[in-house]
Amino acid sequence: MYKEFYGLSRNPFELSPNPFFFYPTSRHAEALATLTYGVLRRKGFVVVTGEVGTGKTLLVRCLLDALTQNKVAFAYIYNPVISVPEFLTQVIDDLGISSSPTLSKREALARLTNYLVKRSSKDQITALVVDEAQLLSWELLEEIRLLTNLETTEHKLLQIVLLGQPEFERKLDSPELRQLKQRVGLRCCLRPLDPLEIKGYIHQRLKLAGANSRAAAIFPDETITLIQQVTLGIPRLINTVCENSLLLGLWHQQRQISWEIVLEAAADLRLNFLTQPFSDENSDVKLPGSQI
Repeated sequence: MYKEFYGLSRNPFELSPNPFFFYPTSRHAEALATLTYGVLRRKGFVVVTGEVGTGKTLLVRCLLDALTQNKVAFAYIYNPVISVPEFLTQVIDDLGISSSPTLSKREALARLTNYLVKRSSKDQITALVVDEAQLLSWELLEEIRLLTNLETTEHKLLQIVLLGQPEFERKLDSPELRQLKQRVGLRCCLRPLDPLEIKGYIHQRLKLAGANSRAAAIFPDETITLIQQVTLGIPRLINTVCENSLLLGLWHQQRQISWEIVLEAAADLRLNFLTQPFSDENSDVKLPGSQI
């Protein structure tokens, strides 16, 4: 709706995880490098955690693109709330291994092992990527750990990537999973964006969407400062606030997003203190130009 008004060729703040818009903060670039290195160098287990909305699924999309480019066969589990038989069936289906509804666990493991051995003999890499790992049951986590027993004298036959929310960190650190934890070769954590990263994040997305040199004029510095305060640097919330601000900017016929528009967008979204009518007296947030 607002693309023509702001001179954009596409929506810059869509919530769908599109690698085209990947913004390599130091932490996100490190996480992607860790994931890619861990798989391509056959490190076995790689774990990445991060708070809700910090970009884990986008990271997965970028990883899968990298794996495809490097001819790595992979199975991708994005909803791990499944039983062990369902899990094994999905893994072998994703890898293109022939299966059937009546396939037993023993038969599924045999077919998977045979597939992995054949690929390894050709020096080919196979990976398993599990998103939302905090939802994995204890039984399924144990099954995944046992898959790391598939190995040669030189390396693991299956490279396993687990991405989850901070709860998964605590789960992984529990005594019950000490055997799994000991097998983790690489581990890192995503953080919210800092103020400078938020500015770069917003401007890059606008530029990639066609704004070019006008990006800074659409979202000026004082507006970005307020966005940081409202979203706490969470990329998903930044996208949501910016998207709604552009819609409100179109409605108000303002080509530059003011802090008043951001406040209105944040209030509509019920973010932080903005569930109540705003005033300088009842808020700790310093507005651009206000005196405290």
